Amino acid sequence: MQPIQLFEMASRQAEWLSVRQEVVAGNIANANTPKYKAKDVSPFDAVLEQTYVPMARTHASHFAANNISDEVEIKESELNEEIGVQESGNTVSLSDELSKTGEIKRQYELSTGLVKSFHSMMLMIVKR
Repeated sequence: MQPIQLFEMASRQAEWLSVRQEVVAGNIANANTPKYKAKDVSPFDAVLEQTYVPMARTHASHFAANNISDEVEIKESELNEEIGVQESGNTVSLSDELSKTGEIKRQYELSTGLVKSFHSMMLMIVKR
């Protein structure tokens, strides 16, 4: 039986969202740190482009596991024109970071909702 790509993609997105939430939490934690530059991760589209379909393995040690944290590029976030660079040299905008946490939550809920619906449909098919 072929694996269902939707589950794989949802898993990859959940991993990406986890990495992004970690970066955003770090930005919030360092909101008062002098000369701290806000960070963000590469978009999920970039991660999807790098995703490959893994080859079948006959032994677990033949190929290394594909870890998403190696594929996600963490870079300096774009400068928020509203706050600019603060006197301390910090570029974190708490309103932007809190907005990102809401966006991450919505994306995670959407992804899990889709997987739940798809899983329910598959169970209905199997029952017949």
